[in-house]
Amino acid sequence: MQAKILSVAMIAALAGLLSACSKPAPAEDPIRSVKVITVGLGSPSSEMEFSGEVKARVESRLGFRVGGKITRRAAEVGQHVKAGEVLAQLDSQDYQLSVDAARAQVAAATTNRDLAAANFKRFKELRDQNFISPAELERHEASLKSAQSQWDQAQAQLAGQGNQARYTTLVADVSGVVTATDAEAGQVIAAGTPVVRIAKDGPRDVVFAVPEDKVQALRVGSAATVVAWASSAPMKAQIREVAASADPVTRTFAVKAGLDSKDALPLGTTVTLKAAALSHAAQPVFKLPTSALVKEGQNTAVWVLQTGNMTVQLTPIEIATADGNDVVVKSGLQAGMQVVTAGVHVLSPGQKVTLYQAPAAAQAVSASAVKN
Repeated sequence: MQAKILSVAMIAALAGLLSACSKPAPAEDPIRSVKVITVGLGSPSSEMEFSGEVKARVESRLGFRVGGKITRRAAEVGQHVKAGEVLAQLDSQDYQLSVDAARAQVAAATTNRDLAAANFKRFKELRDQNFISPAELERHEASLKSAQSQWDQAQAQLAGQGNQARYTTLVADVSGVVTATDAEAGQVIAAGTPVVRIAKDGPRDVVFAVPEDKVQALRVGSAATVVAWASSAPMKAQIREVAASADPVTRTFAVKAGLDSKDALPLGTTVTLKAAALSHAAQPVFKLPTSALVKEGQNTAVWVLQTGNMTVQLTPIEIATADGNDVVVKSGLQAGMQVVTAGVHVLSPGQKVTLYQAPAAAQAVSASAVKN
């Protein structure tokens, strides 16, 4: 009997030892409370804006048509000049000497022409009296024509040298504002070197840069709205020019929008521009708060609630752009889906969840249950 009791005790001890070594049953995942949002079509609340600068529609770089040393520059940056006003002056002494030489050649050619004309007149009278042969008269007629041609040539040279002398004075060809000076007094420059830049009075353009994925939507003649940073009054504009190639450094396309002539903004004013062709306000889109996004490697996903069994499923999405504190979803969602917006980083695929209720709502539900 004692042996039997001992065997039973040993079996019980062995069973206890085995039960102590076995793994405990895994604990079930907790049912987490989450906030959800129902996916539906909406409109973007923000529009694409670009920063631009007001520039003159026509800006000329003026330079001398001859080379030489600058003796005076009258134009200064910011100065308003009128057409015909002197901007700069070259040393004209050498050109004036060339004019004097050309004038002397004209005087010599005039003397030779007058002498040839007098000889031809005298020999023609002799030919009429039959005192000389026709060949002799023809020789004097040829001399007169040659002298006349030399006089014409000397006159043309005098006119050319006179133009060269006048080109030593740089005058404004339009009325406008001097925006830059590229040469100083005492500097020796070649013909055509820019000296003064003038922004012509008249219409103004807003110049702004557009990325290459948006420039295809812009068309010449489409409408735009411009607002100066120092003012809140909107102004109408129209796309006037779209660059044919991208800037080699920024890889953006320069676009010009023309302002109405009545909207006279100072040159260089910074403005904000909204192009109607790039507005998405009328296009329905799916939007989600950024708190709903989950980063999965290089992809973005969201937790979608399966209402049948109250579990969550990770669903990849593609984002089109940002809209304030929300994102615009390009693909991956359908209308009516319920997406988790809070607690996304503690969920796992297939995990059971419950909808979050505010404390006031939870107390109201508890009180209703007790009453019932």
